[in-house]
Parts: sequence; structure tokens; C-alpha cells
Amino acid sequence: MDHATTLFRREAEGGWITADESGETLALTLGGRWDIPAIVALEAELGALEPAPALRRATIDLGGLERLDTAGAWLIVRTARRLEQHGLEVRTVNASPSHGPLLDTVGKDRPQMAIEEEAPNKLVAIAHQAGVATVDFCRAAVSLLSFFGMLVSRIARTAAQPKRLRFTSFVYHMEMTGLNSIPIVCLLAFLIGVVLAYQGAEQLQRFGAELFTVNLLGVSILREIGVLITAIIVAGRSGSAFTAQIGTMKVNQEIDAMETLGLDPAEVLVVPRVLALTVTLPALAFLANIVALTGGAIMCYFVLDIGFGTFIRQLEQAVTPSLLLVGLVKAPVFAVVIAMVGCYEGLKVSSSAQSVGAHTTKSVVESIFLVIVLDAIFSILFSILGL
Repeated sequence: MDHATTLFRREAEGGWITADESGETLALTLGGRWDIPAIVALEAELGALEPAPALRRATIDLGGLERLDTAGAWLIVRTARRLEQHGLEVRTVNASPSHGPLLDTVGKDRPQMAIEEEAPNKLVAIAHQAGVATVDFCRAAVSLLSFFGMLVSRIARTAAQPKRLRFTSFVYHMEMTGLNSIPIVCLLAFLIGVVLAYQGAEQLQRFGAELFTVNLLGVSILREIGVLITAIIVAGRSGSAFTAQIGTMKVNQEIDAMETLGLDPAEVLVVPRVLALTVTLPALAFLANIVALTGGAIMCYFVLDIGFGTFIRQLEQAVTPSLLLVGLVKAPVFAVVIAMVGCYEGLKVSSSAQSVGAHTTKSVVESIFLVIVLDAIFSILFSILGL
């Protein structure tokens, strides 16, 4: 019969542990309070325990435990795992019914061993990132399309019941998006007209066709450049403002307060902004066309010595009313997209200032992207229709 040999006994802060060796069995007996103050000292003792090579089994007797917290349970579980790694068969005995569930819960959270893995193939990583980006893009597109459907239903309800329109808000946003945008739109349109005239004249002078600079200006500005530049300016100015305003209201829980009062945030916040921008963007685009042509006429006068009367006569021959309408018919569509994206991103803001900035940036990028995509679609459509 094998005689038990005591390896050590350690007491600390009301808790104690005894380690005995008998034949091929290592017996650990635990008792007292196994809480944070006690295990600070007991952990060092257990960490230094090295089972003899002849040992095959280990028992951990928990019958003497008076108190056990999560830290103590984790030390018991970790000790058992260390012994298992040394090849011992470990059994826990005499666990109290109140301690068993805690040990089971801690024991289930087994950390995974650190395994060195080969670096993933770069092509696979790129394909994975592209797949994730594609899925995110599709989800965002579906969400935006759903928001567009909701917006159409609210506008239809407002059209059926005009008294639902908040006229004060509608006029206010017309002023903010239209009247207050005139200086920046006119300045950039004028400069665009000057640049186009200068660059066009420099190329056409080589062929002695300086007069056709007027044709170049008329067609490019009235058909594409005027409305596109205006839409991009409005997307960066008004679209971002919509997102920041609604996002700040979301952070301040003002939208939650609206819903508590029985108000529809889409009807109160989104519809007036969309309708206001739909009215003001075509007017801004028309103004930008006039100012850009004026800038081009001034440049032609000073660079090509083309008088204003000659410029106007050549412009009448180069452009038609339908050419102007082809450009302006895109403006309401661009306006709806810009306002819709701005409001959509504003409503997606979470309760943080950082989220407001992130969604404001995202709003501008998405708006400009969609405007350019729609402009390309319009160009193909008009080309097919012969316009």
C-alpha cells in the first residue's frame, strides 16, 4: 500500500491548499475562502507545482471550500488544465452544489490554443474584401431604395392632402438651398465658363475656327456642365447640411421626441427638404447656365476679340430651346437624389458626434456618385432618343 507524501501546504487570507502524492496519484485538497485576496498568494504556489513523471492521476478535493468566487474558480480550472497538459487524468471531487455551476460556467470558456497560421493568400484576401464590399454595397442600395419608396408614399400623401405640407419649413429650405446658394453657384459657374472658353479657344485657334468656341460653350454648358456643376455644389453644400441637421437632431433625441408626440419624422423633416430642393435646383441650374455663358463671352471678348453681339448671334445658331431643356430636365431628378440621400444618412446617425461627421461625409460622396451615374444614364438615353 502506497503511503501519502505531503508536498506542501499553503495558507493565505483564509484560504488554504494541501498537495499530497501517493503512488501514481496527486491529491490537491482545497479549503477556506478562495476569493481574490486569497488566490493572489495561492496562485504562485500552484504555478510552481511540477508533477513528477511517475504520476498518472490527479484529484482536486473541493470539500473544504467555504467561499468561491469567479477568480478562485478560474484558478481551479486553470490548475486542472495545467495538470492535463502534463498528461494526468484529472478529477474534481466533493464540489458543493453552490460551487458546481460556477466551475462549470468558467470551465466552458476554454481559451483556444495559440496556433501559428500561414499568412492568407493575398489574392484570396483581395477577393474576400471585394466580396464584403459588394455585399455591403447591395445592402445599402436596397436600404436606400426602400427609403425612396417610403419617400414617394409620403409625397403622394402630401399631394393628396396639401394641408399636410409644412409650408413654413418648405419656404425656409427654399431660402437656405436656393437663395443662399446663389453666390457660390454663380462664382463657380462664371469661372467654369472662363476656363472652357480659354481652353477651347486655345485648341480651335490652331485650325482658324475661333468662332466655334461659342458653339463649344453653348452646347457643353447648356447640355451638361451647367446642371452637373450646380448639382455637385448643392450636394456638397445643402446635402451635407441636411445630414448634419437631421443627424444632430437624432443625437439630441429630438426625432424620438417627435415620434413620442405622434409626428412622422419623414413628413416633418424629409418631405419639405426634398420638395424645396426640387424647386430650387432647376432655377439654380438655369442661373448657372447664364452666368457660365457670360463668363465665356467675356473671355472670348478679351482673348479672341469676339464682340458680345457676334457671340450672341453665333450662340443663337449653335443652341436650340430643346438643348436647354435637355439640361434642365435632369435638375429635378438630381435634386430628389441629393435631398433623399442627405436625409437618409441623417436618419442613420447613431448617438455620437463622430457618427454625424461620418454620415455627413458619406452623404456627400454618395450624392455626387449618384448624380454622375444618373447624368451618364441621361446622356445614353438622350443619345438613343436623338435629343
